[in-house]
Amino acid sequence: MSLLLKEIDGILAREIPLAAPYERKDPSGLLRMVFLLPFGHAYSLMCNGPMSLYDLINRSPDIPAVAERALQYDCLIREGNRLTTPDAEPFRSIESPLPVNDADVVGVSVVNSGDLHSVLRLLDLAGIPRRTADRMPGVHPMVIGGNSGLADPEPLADYLDVVAIGEAERSLPELLRIVHAQRSQPGAGVSLHERIALVPGLYVPSMYACDFLPGGGVRTIRPTKPTVPSAVHAQYLDLGDVHPAHFTYPVTDGTAAGLHPVVGCRHTCGFCNLGVPPFRQAPLEMLTAYVDRLEELKVRKIIISAPTFTQYRHRRELLEHIHTYAQRAADEGEKVTTIIGSIRADEISADYLDTVTELGDFGHLFTELNLSQARGIITIAPEWATPDLVAMYGKTQTRERVDKAIDLCRASRHINTIMLYFIVGAPGEHPEDRLAIADYARDVRQRLGHPDGSVIVKLHQFMPKPGTPSQRLRMADPDMVKKYGDQIRDRLRTLVGAEAFEEHYRVLYGETSRMHLEVVCSRGDRRIGRVLEDLYDAGVDLKNLTKDQIVEALAKHGLVYDRHLRHMDDPVLPWQILNHVNRDAEMRLADSLSRREARS
Repeated sequence: MSLLLKEIDGILAREIPLAAPYERKDPSGLLRMVFLLPFGHAYSLMCNGPMSLYDLINRSPDIPAVAERALQYDCLIREGNRLTTPDAEPFRSIESPLPVNDADVVGVSVVNSGDLHSVLRLLDLAGIPRRTADRMPGVHPMVIGGNSGLADPEPLADYLDVVAIGEAERSLPELLRIVHAQRSQPGAGVSLHERIALVPGLYVPSMYACDFLPGGGVRTIRPTKPTVPSAVHAQYLDLGDVHPAHFTYPVTDGTAAGLHPVVGCRHTCGFCNLGVPPFRQAPLEMLTAYVDRLEELKVRKIIISAPTFTQYRHRRELLEHIHTYAQRAADEGEKVTTIIGSIRADEISADYLDTVTELGDFGHLFTELNLSQARGIITIAPEWATPDLVAMYGKTQTRERVDKAIDLCRASRHINTIMLYFIVGAPGEHPEDRLAIADYARDVRQRLGHPDGSVIVKLHQFMPKPGTPSQRLRMADPDMVKKYGDQIRDRLRTLVGAEAFEEHYRVLYGETSRMHLEVVCSRGDRRIGRVLEDLYDAGVDLKNLTKDQIVEALAKHGLVYDRHLRHMDDPVLPWQILNHVNRDAEMRLADSLSRREARS
């Protein structure tokens, strides 16, 4: 047996379904859809978007398809940017395990625009032609993309047949029905892509033509057929229509499982897309029953990955239910760990902190995955240290609210570390605003009041996101962000002294390679895909990409890096087909920030 098949057998042996059982479909006569996940097995189970769709397809008799998965298996061989299988055998899915390139449809999920090149890697690994124009219907799989990394899908417009916008629980099944019907009864005079383009929430790039501007951007983007819509609207579901696996991981490897108590956010900050989908909350009974299932299976790590968990109406009851499970496990000599996503300072209460700390062993998701840091940590995202910048960007976490949260942490005695998220390089910002982050961090630790208290400062580049009121604003050059980070770190060290700084503070920033890719991928046009392909094929290390390298690669296609940094005042955005942001709101935000920036 090959190394790949042995690994697949091992995966199947340790996987345990967590959702209600369902009758397996007979795959004969049905489509085969394979979700390509760019992670190892354990982390792939946390990809709730693809995993919920996988579960939905397989348990729905009216969807004419079976869903499978293919992962970044441990046995794969990395050669520069590429992955290959041992002994050059086909890349296989877990469930069949048939070659991936024999599927009818494959799905790729991109969480971050700086990782768009992972799609090229996965298609190469599977032996699927990269570009839509090179794939033949009925011979090669149809390739569908989704998730937040494709908020601007244009860089991969020549590589993806379809992009699902918003939640795909309705649009993907409809696509599968169309593909299945087309296979048996081709539509006369109407192409498959044209039929799919009529489905709400599905963007079919090949059905639109672009007129490009010199250096980057588009003059126009328009449908190529009169039946194709001039705009594509993101689709979101009512609570009653949300598939349960949208809220709870449907499969575990026996070590960890997770849940999403809420989808969306009650707040609509000008720079954040969490508030774009409508806010919905999972029924408490669904989540407590899920925790009971985890206890039955002795799954000892529970991940609450919703970034707005403090907005969940039944958070206390849920945490108490987990705590009761943890106590029973402790009586058996075992420990239950609860990992909680980030929370908002203005939603922290004494009741919440008491309930969380009663869990015993808890932590924050970022800490669990990225830091060798003791638990007992609360994450707060003021974003800016200057009050009027906080207000201008629509953030509600005022200094008074943060101070109140720190007071509650001090009183709890169980919280000894505060992680502070800040954005640097935003329009409207002055140098003194950035340096004030150091003062803010010092003040937070002083207010926390614990001798062993620590503060972690996490700095992020201002990255305007398509679909938000800030989408047209100027973004900072990632190389400048490193300079800003050095300045903030040095000021904090000066304020508190070298010894205290080393013992009680951390300032985290960097990731400039991925940020350079995000600059062009988050707001670029279709030509960016060819740039990514050039870099990928040339073997350029995309994890350590320099600005010079990407500037040179862009120039070969007549593109200019700085055009992607600028304020985008073009009448038409590259993602115009998907753009539904209120233009007046964009202009009001830009004007207020411009006036502030002009003040000396």
